[in-house]
Amino acid sequence: MGRVLVSGLINLETTLRVEGFPVDYCPVRYPFGGVGTSVSGVGYNVAKALTVLGDTVHLISLIGGDPQADLIRGALARDGIAGDFVLASLAQTAQSVILYDGEGRRQIHVDLKDIQDQTYPPALFDKALGDVGLAVLCNINFSRPFLQEVKRRGIPIATDVHAISDLEDAYNRDFMVAADVLFMSDAYLPMAPETYARLVLARYHPEVVVIGLGAQGALLALREGQTIRHVPAVSTRPVVNTIGAGDALFSAFVHYYAQGYAPGDALARAMVFASYKIGVVGASEGFLDAVGVDRWYASFYPTS
Repeated sequence: MGRVLVSGLINLETTLRVEGFPVDYCPVRYPFGGVGTSVSGVGYNVAKALTVLGDTVHLISLIGGDPQADLIRGALARDGIAGDFVLASLAQTAQSVILYDGEGRRQIHVDLKDIQDQTYPPALFDKALGDVGLAVLCNINFSRPFLQEVKRRGIPIATDVHAISDLEDAYNRDFMVAADVLFMSDAYLPMAPETYARLVLARYHPEVVVIGLGAQGALLALREGQTIRHVPAVSTRPVVNTIGAGDALFSAFVHYYAQGYAPGDALARAMVFASYKIGVVGASEGFLDAVGVDRWYASFYPTS
């Protein structure tokens, strides 16, 4: 399998099951079994998903010199992710709170602490880059200084800019310029996804653009031939919480695309991976291994 660098957020995630949205006020609730805590964050989710699929991951991140760091180190060890490039250089570890209801809808609250003002040591990044064949540079500020160096070395870059509404978004533009594989959500798009995908291809020239459409699947746009197609969602098991669905889709696509699968096939397999993942509560849980993906994929796309 591949060797992949992942640079992105690690945070401590608390999930809370609610009766529905909007959340009605009451002074106290007792959601027995409805509160959970785990290690998450886009960087961690992607690194764990790729590891489960069989890749070797060099994870770059910044965490706090606080008790939460011990939980993160323990999770890294349990999940088989090397922690050599995860630095406890922050005053506090980032945290998130996720509210979710019985229909799988969720509301995310993220406290990044001061991570957006911090930098990652270039020499350590250079060491982590090593002999990787792909760099997943998540759109967090400490990844930004390394975009051009990775491009200079000819290493493909994959990134996810998540919910975006402006083609010239000042925060995400650097990542969009550098990306060979570019993911985003349709949540805030100002126009039809097909139209937006064509504009992205023309403005930024990535090889692949994927726009997540939630329960409707995803849109796949390719620079070669300027082709655009819809890849439908699949259902593997009941939805519990959609948190982390986008990270799962992104991770699995990156894995299969880097292995040489055709983009459409890679995205179809990623649909299977993401569908299975949302059958659990936490964003970093519920990942199929490659054998599991193959089995589910065969059930949706049987060979003749």
